[in-house]
Amino acid sequence: MISMEFLITSFIVVVLPGTGVIYTISTGLFRGTRAGVFAATGCTAGIIPSMLSCILGLAAIFHTSALAFQVLKFAGSAYLLYLAWSMWRQTGTLELTAEENRKSMFKIAFKGFLINILNPKLTIFFLAFLPQFIPVQAPMPVLNMLVLGSVFMGMTWVVFIVYALLADKARIWIANSPGKVKYVQRTFAAMFAMLGARLAFSGR
Repeated sequence: MISMEFLITSFIVVVLPGTGVIYTISTGLFRGTRAGVFAATGCTAGIIPSMLSCILGLAAIFHTSALAFQVLKFAGSAYLLYLAWSMWRQTGTLELTAEENRKSMFKIAFKGFLINILNPKLTIFFLAFLPQFIPVQAPMPVLNMLVLGSVFMGMTWVVFIVYALLADKARIWIANSPGKVKYVQRTFAAMFAMLGARLAFSGR
């Protein structure tokens, strides 16, 4: 059921920079490994609704209903622009107390979760992607899709955590330079803004 072709294709899809990757890297860079792991977990959990929608056939609603797709698309775009604006307003420091860090972990994960569930193209992606690797003669295609979707999610979580760990290592390079911190923050803010604009003007 789990072919090498599926694993390779999934790995390429997961590694390519997207909103989840950028969010995880920026979180790991500015808040450390623990926060990056929570970001990775939130982004991965955000895949679940899209995967289940695909398996249950609900993804067809977004494929056939222009209104449903547009509403979710603009909600996702607005959220990405909000993240861009929030990061643009940062002060240019990496200081964060342990207590603030503990309180913000689930908020970080929830932001990652929202990034994915507010992206209707993720649901359409699963609708187009997973069935390609289900044999026509498969006796239980729903079970096959659940297994493949779970493998994809597991791979996403592992790769995103690696991104978070690498981002945390880069903190040493910018931690003592407010100028560098501000520059990197503005860069990530611009990336979120571009992703939000691209989602807003994209078709299905």
